[in-house]
Amino acid sequence: MERRLIVMRHAQSEAGDASTPDHKRRLTERGRREAEEISERLLELGWAPQYVISSDATRTRQTWESMESTFGGGVTVDWDRALYLAGVDAVQRALSELPDEVTDVLALGHNPGWQRLISYFSGHRERMTTANAGLLHGMGESWKEAAISDNFELVQVLRPRSI
Repeated sequence: MERRLIVMRHAQSEAGDASTPDHKRRLTERGRREAEEISERLLELGWAPQYVISSDATRTRQTWESMESTFGGGVTVDWDRALYLAGVDAVQRALSELPDEVTDVLALGHNPGWQRLISYFSGHRERMTTANAGLLHGMGESWKEAAISDNFELVQVLRPRSI
C-alpha cells in the first residue's frame, strides 16, 4: 500500500531565554505566516494529511493551528511528548501505532531529529530549517512495516522562501 509521510519542522519561534522554557517557546508572526503558506502549498500538491503525529511543544501546536484550517478539518492529531526533540526511534514507534488505513501522515517536530529522519528514510541529507517540509513516498502494508523501511523516496522539500 502506498504511504506518504510529510516530515515538517515547526515554524519560526521566538528565541529562547531564561524566563521561557524551550518547550513553551511560541511562534513569531512570521512563523505563523510560513506555516500557513506551507499548508496551502501542500494542499495544492495533493499532500493533505489524514493524521498528524506531533511533539507537544507550544511551537509545534501553534504550527499546526496555523495549518489546520487549510485542510478543512477532520484530521486526527496525536500530541506526543515522546516526539519533543525526538529522533528516528520515537517517530518509528509513533508511526507503527497508526491505523493501517491511514495513508498520509504529517510528522511535526524539531531538529536535529527531523533532519536525521529524512536521511534515514530516504538516504538524502537535507537541511531542515523552520517550516521546511520533506515529502516522502514509500510502500508498506502497514505503517509498522513502512516505519522500519529505509526505502522511501524523497519527492520534494518545501521551503517557505521558495514558494
